[in-house]
This record gives sequence, C-alpha cells and structure tokens, in this order.
Amino acid sequence: MFTGESDISAGLLFLTLFMLYGFFLIYGRDFSLEKKPWIAGHGVGTHFESRLSHAHGNLFALLNIGVGLVLSRMSLPSAATYWISGLALAGMFMPLGILAEVLFGASSIVVIGSGLSMSLAMGQLTFAVWQLEKNS
Repeated sequence: MFTGESDISAGLLFLTLFMLYGFFLIYGRDFSLEKKPWIAGHGVGTHFESRLSHAHGNLFALLNIGVGLVLSRMSLPSAATYWISGLALAGMFMPLGILAEVLFGASSIVVIGSGLSMSLAMGQLTFAVWQLEKNS
C-alpha cells in the first residue's frame, strides 16, 4: 500500500495542483480587478498564509518524489519502507492544513501533526539508509 511508487505519484499530483494554485496567486496579484487590496495585504494574514501553503505544497511534493525514488531504488526492509512512505504521505496534509486554516478557520493541529510526520519520515529514511550503508 505505502510504497515508493505511491510517494512518487502523490508527489507529482501535489506538484501539479500546487503549481496551478501558484498561477491563481499570480492572477490575484497581477491581473485581478481587486489587485490593489491584494497587493496591500500581500505580506500579512491570509495572503501570507496562502503563499506559505503554496511553497510548502511544492516543497513537500518534491520531498515525496525524492522519498519515493530512494525507497524504490534501495533495498530497505519492507516495514521501514511502509512507515517512511506513510509518514511522508501524511506530511502532505501540512499545506492542505494551512489552506484549511485560511479558507475555513480550521485548527492548526493538522499543520503541526503533518509537519512532524514529514520530519519523522525524513529522520527514519536517514536512519534506514545509514543502516543499509553500514551493513554493506
């Protein structure tokens, strides 16, 4: 279920969606009829958090693609692969949580939890690759 290939495909999907979201942000800043208020609020509040979501969405998409490539190319134990993949995929809820805060006033618990999940995935992947290199 959680494999390197699932990280790659989810990462590519997220990259596509958050790139499109970036075009929406560019439209709001440069071409919308409400351009002046958009620019005035650019550095604070919802505009800042919207850009934060865009940046983290693309970053976490690339991280998942990288995790997927490492998992699919290295002979890590299947349990480690499962947990690393699952944690990295769960980490992609961080930018969605930021958007939910902006759009719906949702709690930041999703942002914190998924950020920790991505951090744990990176730490566990580091340890697993280090163990693999140490044992070879």
